[in-house]
Amino acid sequence: MRSLLLMLAGVLLPACCGVSAALLAEETPAPVSYYRQVRPVLQRHCSGCHQPAKRGGELVVTSFAEFQRGGESGAGFVPGKPDESLVIQYISGEKPEMPRGADPLPADTVTLIRRWIEEGAKDDTPETARELIDAEHPPVYHAPPVISALAYSPDSQTLAVSGHHEILLHQAEGQGLQARLIGRSPKITSVRFSPDGKWLAATGGAPALFGELQVWETAARELKHAVSLSFDTLFGVSFSDDSQFLAFGSFDNKARVFHLAEGKVIMSMDAHSDLVFATTFSLKNDHLISVSRDMSMKLTEIKTGQFIDNITSITPGALKGGLMAVQRHPREEQVLTGGADGEPKLYKIFRTQARQIGDDFNRIRGYAPLPGRIFSLEFNADGSKFVVGSSNATSGAARIYSTNDGKLLHELAGHKAGVFAVAFRPDGKQVATGGMEGIVRLYDVETGQLAKEFLPVTITPAVATR
Repeated sequence: MRSLLLMLAGVLLPACCGVSAALLAEETPAPVSYYRQVRPVLQRHCSGCHQPAKRGGELVVTSFAEFQRGGESGAGFVPGKPDESLVIQYISGEKPEMPRGADPLPADTVTLIRRWIEEGAKDDTPETARELIDAEHPPVYHAPPVISALAYSPDSQTLAVSGHHEILLHQAEGQGLQARLIGRSPKITSVRFSPDGKWLAATGGAPALFGELQVWETAARELKHAVSLSFDTLFGVSFSDDSQFLAFGSFDNKARVFHLAEGKVIMSMDAHSDLVFATTFSLKNDHLISVSRDMSMKLTEIKTGQFIDNITSITPGALKGGLMAVQRHPREEQVLTGGADGEPKLYKIFRTQARQIGDDFNRIRGYAPLPGRIFSLEFNADGSKFVVGSSNATSGAARIYSTNDGKLLHELAGHKAGVFAVAFRPDGKQVATGGMEGIVRLYDVETGQLAKEFLPVTITPAVATR
């Protein structure tokens, strides 16, 4: 009997220990990762006010070293001592001080950061991801960047060009670089000057991490607002004519309106069923027009946030792909739009008769389609002309049209790849184009001839490593 018991013990004890070890392994959580778990929280909720371009309280959270160093109030955290760490004090309690002006962090997120500090606050950032970009360490380009956005200043003296982590301000004639506005968003998707010339707004973000609205003071070239929203990139920034409001779209299917003086979002519209690519204001600044990958152009009252109407047809099958660009006519309650079908279209903003199934009543006219998808378009100052840029799988195109009679005025030659950005200079003399090639091209409006082309960045040859 004793031999049988010993034999059973020899068989069962290792098995039980094995089960216990397995259960213990399952119950013991893996160490918290700074790079994969803590850093995204800081980017999403904190870096808008605490980044190199906007050092709230002299605190910067976009690098591990600066986060640990802290700001005016002391070190950001003390490894192993969460209760002595300022970051925990600021984000905890009944009424957390941070994030300022936003909802408190979820309890499980606070617990995660606390546990990371308890575990020693280790920095596990991969060596390949330790790139530091700020005004003292500007982006270095080994190849021309894809240009996704262009905008002229109201005085026609400056051309803003999207870059990597920055907006490049060039002299409008392409004579040279004026300034580099370096922020935290690696991707810039749209740029726009305010009508009064005092502000430059941009949308962008880091895909799958955060979206960001940036507002820069043009005279001081300082970042006034850096607003984090959504968990992906923002798009299609536009200003109201009185320069008091700006609007933008996002990956979360929403269009938002931001009050510049108050520094906050005052309206959010969620009637779209897919990402919102572009926005524009009505002539009286009381309505917002937004276009989306859901193939619709929607009208929303800003004061109430109430969805008013689909400006485009709602008939199934009548629409031909998503809409990606929109701009209001400078003098009329009309909007120009374009998207997947390559056809620029002009619409009335407000419906003047009851909708009937099958109608596209608000449409005024269409224009000769471009090859591929329309990514960008812009009127000249009086609305008599507009420029459009498009891209397909192998090439790009840009054209200037006459608004009222639909005439194609100029085919802007020379593009060897997709055109993602166009801009009409306010003085009406030139248009700018940019896209996949990373080249800014300037064309004479009267002749359609190429006046100049240039790279917006300095290219530094990459150094081979073993």
